[in-house]
Amino acid sequence: MRSSVPLEAVALGKRFRRTWALRDLTLSVPEGGVIGLAGPNGAGKSTLLGLTTGLYEPTEGSLTVLGGNVRRDPSLMAEIGFVAQGSPLYPNFTVRETLEFGRATNRRFDPSVSSDFLAGIDARAKVAALSVGDRARLALSLALGKRPALLLLDEPFGRLDPLAGREFLRLLMDGVAASETTLIIASHVTADIERVCDHIVLLADGRVSLQGNVEELLDTHRLLTGVRRPLGVIRGVREIVRERHGARQLTLLVRTDGPVVDPSWAVDRVGLEELLLAYMAPERIPDPSKPKPERLPLRWHG
Repeated sequence: MRSSVPLEAVALGKRFRRTWALRDLTLSVPEGGVIGLAGPNGAGKSTLLGLTTGLYEPTEGSLTVLGGNVRRDPSLMAEIGFVAQGSPLYPNFTVRETLEFGRATNRRFDPSVSSDFLAGIDARAKVAALSVGDRARLALSLALGKRPALLLLDEPFGRLDPLAGREFLRLLMDGVAASETTLIIASHVTADIERVCDHIVLLADGRVSLQGNVEELLDTHRLLTGVRRPLGVIRGVREIVRERHGARQLTLLVRTDGPVVDPSWAVDRVGLEELLLAYMAPERIPDPSKPKPERLPLRWHG
């Protein structure tokens, strides 16, 4: 019987030569959730997925996947679907041969899962000839065809244009909704995961900087804006996460333990992207008093 906790790490660390990719990482992933594994490039997201799939051995601490240890019990891999960065597949296989390979190497492979994902794709086409979006759909159909208990996607939207990304996301969520799969999406782009995730794990410098249910995190954080002055106790504020000083203005991102009733502060809700950026890079806390900069088109100067 599977554990109710798909992924649990305690004081987990992974070192490559003299560099620690992960250190003292502790987390617990809820069953059946859609988890966004966020963080900047180099934060340790891919390393954590590699440990989860048994590609790496932990240097220290413990990692439990579906109640067991993947490296000691390889049979657990039948319960795990994994799509690495770039959706790597055998380029000389046709689409049909790729699916046949998936069926031959996974005892529970369900070919019916592929029909929706691969609609409009010629089964005789070589993988190398597929568009980036079609290749991503094929890789996802292989992973979901296993009917996995845990599905891991590493930067799945990285090479997709907005239209292909939207279609991929629709197919992904439809596929996950039809099963009891726990989904972990690793991405350094907050917008990729903001729309679908109900749980967030934020990595920074190889450690968990923030984790929890998205709604609960947003409900317990606020942006406070007021006149710059020495800070005292602010009723309703449990912790000041980050602060930024302007010439006359002070902006705080705070964790609350009740309503902030001080009339000298303007209180605003915080978006998920704002929250994650604040925990990753304090200098990027958005200033509500300033308009967002206009994005100008790039021009080629030959």
